[in-house]
Amino acid sequence: MAAPARQAAKQALDKNSLLYKFKKWCYNKSYFRELGLRRDDIIMEGVHAPAVKEALRRIPKEELDARNFRIMRAQQHSMMKTVLPKEEWTQYEDDVSYLQPHIDEVIREWEEKKQWDSA
Repeated sequence: MAAPARQAAKQALDKNSLLYKFKKWCYNKSYFRELGLRRDDIIMEGVHAPAVKEALRRIPKEELDARNFRIMRAQQHSMMKTVLPKEEWTQYEDDVSYLQPHIDEVIREWEEKKQWDSA
């Protein structure tokens, strides 16, 4: 069962695959990239609010400052109904996840703590 999952993961990394091209097309159609935001910048503190807050506490200060700058700049452009110059748009290849791994780690820690507490 794990072998097909590994094959699918490898296929997703292949830049000639249809899945990669579709993901890139969807990414390029999104509005947040025109404002200079990254995917993790738009994670809302809704469903996993405590986990997101804890993950934001754990990321390096420089990354948090950069995130806050991108969000404030995006709010300013959104309010003015403008977008960044095309050279400053976030590119699909440059958008690496910086917050989601921390969120996943926090949730795993909480689930493990819950298992230890119930045992």
